[in-house]
Amino acid sequence: MTVLSTEYLGLKLRTPLVASASPFCKDVDNVCRLADAGVGAVVLPSLFEEQIDAESDQLDRMLSSGVETYEAQSYFPDMTSYNIGPDGYLENIRTLKRSVHVPIIASLNGISLGGWVRYAKLMQQAGADALELNLYDIPSDPDLPGSVIEQRYCAIVGEIRSQLRIPLAVKIGPYFSSIPNIARRLADAGAGAVVIFNRFYQPDFDLESLQLVPTLQLSTQQELLLRLHWAAILYGQIPADIAITGGVHTAEDIVKCILAGACVAMTTSALLRHGIVHAKRLVLDLERWLEEHEYESVRQMRGAMSARRVSGPSAFTRANYMRVLGNYTLAGASK
Repeated sequence: MTVLSTEYLGLKLRTPLVASASPFCKDVDNVCRLADAGVGAVVLPSLFEEQIDAESDQLDRMLSSGVETYEAQSYFPDMTSYNIGPDGYLENIRTLKRSVHVPIIASLNGISLGGWVRYAKLMQQAGADALELNLYDIPSDPDLPGSVIEQRYCAIVGEIRSQLRIPLAVKIGPYFSSIPNIARRLADAGAGAVVIFNRFYQPDFDLESLQLVPTLQLSTQQELLLRLHWAAILYGQIPADIAITGGVHTAEDIVKCILAGACVAMTTSALLRHGIVHAKRLVLDLERWLEEHEYESVRQMRGAMSARRVSGPSAFTRANYMRVLGNYTLAGASK
C-alpha cells in the first residue's frame, strides 16, 4: 500500500499537500472541508505587524509624525477582509483546534524587531501547532546594504525562536544574492523549515487617475520552476525542512516538489480556481502516480532529483543557461 504520509517541522502529516494561506483557511467550515479532502496541514492567513501596531496606536503615532501623512493613511489598507485582527486571530486558532484534526500553522508577517513578535507566543498559547514567519520587505534605501537586511531577518527569527516551543518555519522571497547562504543562516537562527518563495505583489499604474492600483494574479505552473530549481540546490545543504509554495496546481507538481527535496507542497491558487474539492483530486492523483511508478512512499522519492542525486548537477547552475540558449531555434528560420 502506498504511504502518502510525510513529516514537516517535526509534525506528522498524512499527505504532503498543505493548504497555504487563503480566504478558505480562515473559515472553520472551509478548514474542516480541506481536512476532509486530505490536506496534511493548513496555514492560516498572516497576521501583519502593521495590524498589531495599529491596534496599539503605534502606527497612528508613526503616521502623524511623518511626512505625507494623508497619503500614507489613505493607502494603509483595511485588512479585515483578509483576517480578523489580532484578538480574533487568536480565538480563531482556538476554534480551529477544537474542530479539525490536521495541524494548524499560524502565520506572522513582519520585518522589524518590535512588540509584535510577542504574538508568536500568544499563537502558541492559543494552540497553533507551528508558526510560519513571513518575512516580506521591500528595501528602498540605497544606503542600506543587503547584509544589514539579512542580519535583521536572522535577528527576528532568533528572537521569535527564543519565545517558542512549537516549530518555526520562515517564508522568504527569491531576491537574495545567495539563497543557500541566507537559508542556512535562517536555519542556524532557529528556523525548522524554509518556505520558498514568497510572491511579491507589485502595484500597477492607473494612467488616467495617476494612482497606484493594487494587483493580484493567481499563480501559474510556470512559477514552480524557480522553486524546483532552488529546492533541488538546497536539499541536503541546510539543516532545515524545505517547503515549496507557488505554482503547485496538479499532482504532478506535488511529485516534482518532493523529487526536488521538499517535504511538502503548498497550494492556494489552484484551490481558489477550482474549489476545495480540488484538494481531494490532488491527493487521489498523487496516490495514483506513486502506484503507477512503483513508489512505496513519499519518503522514498524525496530528493531523487535534487542537485546531489542527479547525474548532471551542473544543470542547476550555468550549464542549463548555456544549453537552453544554445539549443533555441527561431520559428520559421529554415524557410
